[in-house]
Amino acid sequence: MAAPLGEKRTLALDPGFRTGCKLVCLDEHGTLLHHTTIYPHDRDAARRYNAATTLQQLVEQYCIEAIAIGNGTAGRETEEFVKKLHLDEVLIVVVNESGASIYSASEVARSEFPDHDITVRGAISIGRRLMDPLAELVKIDPKSIGVGQYQHDVEQAQLKRRLDDTVMSCVNKVGVEVNTASRELLTYVSGIGNKLAANIINYRTEKGGIKSKAELLKIAGLGPKSFEQCAGFLRVRHAANPLDASAVHPERFDLVAQIAQDKGCTIQELVSNDDLRKSIDLNRYVSDKVGLPTLTDIMAELAKPGRDPRDSFESIHFDQAITNIEDLREGMILRGVITNITAFGAFVDLGVHHSGLLHISELMRKLGKDALSKLRIQQAIEVQVQQIDLPRKRIALSITT
Repeated sequence: MAAPLGEKRTLALDPGFRTGCKLVCLDEHGTLLHHTTIYPHDRDAARRYNAATTLQQLVEQYCIEAIAIGNGTAGRETEEFVKKLHLDEVLIVVVNESGASIYSASEVARSEFPDHDITVRGAISIGRRLMDPLAELVKIDPKSIGVGQYQHDVEQAQLKRRLDDTVMSCVNKVGVEVNTASRELLTYVSGIGNKLAANIINYRTEKGGIKSKAELLKIAGLGPKSFEQCAGFLRVRHAANPLDASAVHPERFDLVAQIAQDKGCTIQELVSNDDLRKSIDLNRYVSDKVGLPTLTDIMAELAKPGRDPRDSFESIHFDQAITNIEDLREGMILRGVITNITAFGAFVDLGVHHSGLLHISELMRKLGKDALSKLRIQQAIEVQVQQIDLPRKRIALSITT
């Protein structure tokens, strides 16, 4: 549920020292446009110069709007290299690459990019994670993402069921754009399995896209029952009927049309005019099939049709003077990102290759007994360095708020 950057033309870098940085250019839909390798950290000055000019040329050639940099080995050094190029109006973001290597070697990645090696696939995954984390992470076994604790100490079949349920809940809460979703993402929508997801992709490819939710019924294997289950979670952007881009179920389209007719306006006017919606007496439309809570939910959805429940994207910038654990000093106040939450505390990425620990005792002292419930993965947070254990590479933190 991390915030997505959205449909932006993105250049992604999978950093490395000796082997160079794998670079890919993606369009706003995540389609691969170009790939190469640059060597910004090479001892050879000519190679470093070529890396800079190549990156600048590609940003201009492909109208790049954002640059995603993996947070693994050489991540901070690569971020520093890119920022020195002064690429005006291009957003530079460090992306958590946990599990990217698992994806790049998977059957899913091989089927998506059969003509490219695992290094290219890994860079593509980093770029797509910035654009839409949920859509990319569903391709990876949740156990490979590196969050939580003690996953090997519990019954594995039950763990898998609970993880799948959680992923499905996230996907259905956000909604899925039917014309751009991957097969893996579609399979997590209620009522859609592997075969039906493949049929949806084949149909939209053959027809040049799906124009409305009603058109879904023309897809082989998608009958009335499946339609009833999945239609409320699917989105069709730019459809003639604005309700197709919303979470309003098609079985309620006629009701919304009736409300619009009673107000003497179009559905589009009903969506765009807040005062018009407020003037509706919902009690008039309560029936044995539709209750007041449902009508209230429909009005809320019309206020922001197809709204994304995830937070707005916020780029986190680490302190540029702090790149290694040796740069830290006790008492420093730094910005970080929560990468893991466990029963004994939360781990925070400070951009020094080693996460610091906010111990549960410290969290409870500042946030109360339910401290862990107030935190979330990828949350930006301000912390103070309490203690540094260089031999064991451990950093103890306290929260400043």
